Amino acid sequence: MLPNDSRDSSLLRTLHIRYLKRYLDILPGELSSHDSTRLTIAFFTISGLDILNALDDLDEAKKQNIIEWIYRLQILPNDSEREECRKASGFQGSSTLIFPDTELRCSKEYACSHIAMTYTGLATLIILGDNLSRVDRGAIIEGLKALQQRDGSFCATLAGSESDMRFVYCAACICYMLRDWSGMNIEKTLEFIVNSMSYDYGIGQGPEQESHGGTTFCAVASLALMGRLETTFSLKQLAGLRKWALSRQESGFQGRPNKPVDTCYSFWVGATLQLLEAFHMVDFKSNKEYILSTQDRILGGFSKWPDTTPDPMHTCLGLGGLSLMKEKDLLPVHPGLNITLRAHKHLEEIQRLWDDK
Repeated sequence: MLPNDSRDSSLLRTLHIRYLKRYLDILPGELSSHDSTRLTIAFFTISGLDILNALDDLDEAKKQNIIEWIYRLQILPNDSEREECRKASGFQGSSTLIFPDTELRCSKEYACSHIAMTYTGLATLIILGDNLSRVDRGAIIEGLKALQQRDGSFCATLAGSESDMRFVYCAACICYMLRDWSGMNIEKTLEFIVNSMSYDYGIGQGPEQESHGGTTFCAVASLALMGRLETTFSLKQLAGLRKWALSRQESGFQGRPNKPVDTCYSFWVGATLQLLEAFHMVDFKSNKEYILSTQDRILGGFSKWPDTTPDPMHTCLGLGGLSLMKEKDLLPVHPGLNITLRAHKHLEEIQRLWDDK
């Protein structure tokens, strides 16, 4: 096979559409270890198709089947145990975790929501055009409250997990989408984010942790969704944050200093710079060349590095990175919520209906 730099550098849109659609029919064997997080895989697949402006390649029956599958993953409060069960409400990641005798009984060990699955579940429903009428918004907000820690961070699930900036972002997205910020103690969350800024002005998973492109995005996007980005950090901190993010570009973007560039950071760091109003300072040509060099020209999809195996996450985020640069034939993305502006407009229409009630 020819090296990537000798091939045509155009976006292989049709091939990528075909690649993503395959993931909606069967989960490849190499992803079997991710079976319990199938909802996140569905999100990256469907969001990637949306960025490609290819949702209409899925017929209405297919879309509805996916919507029904997602709703089947919703953990609902049991009427007889409502107060206790509200703490477990949200979405879980896979129907693998649903057993016939415990379905929708959140008092059972495995029937417990996961904060990342709740975010990706809601986002996927919105992308597919659902009106969220079957989402128990109040129960999800109660579940979020139970996941927030004393330091302001969030853990992923009542079953127990690490707590860090990734789940702060998921919580912010959920509150933003459901238009209900009572699910978090905002002041404690702001304190956690501020304390997680490192000496170099990047942001880590938590206080005294190494700065990282992914967690910097999670913090900055969370602040933007809250409407607190301009007021939480000082002008000096914001300038340092922009400089740190811009310094992550070599050809594409790396997640940390002295690490190789990786397709996904063209979105994570690129969207951070977009939110910080510094994306115009990116070397678009080098970034685009790197992203396109990671296309698989036989199977379709994008990988993290050239000539390695593609996957839905790097495909979606590679497309997102290209969209930030206004690549032809791609829909623009909302840099904070990580969905297209088309999907975000649909969310706003849903929220207006809630306001009218």
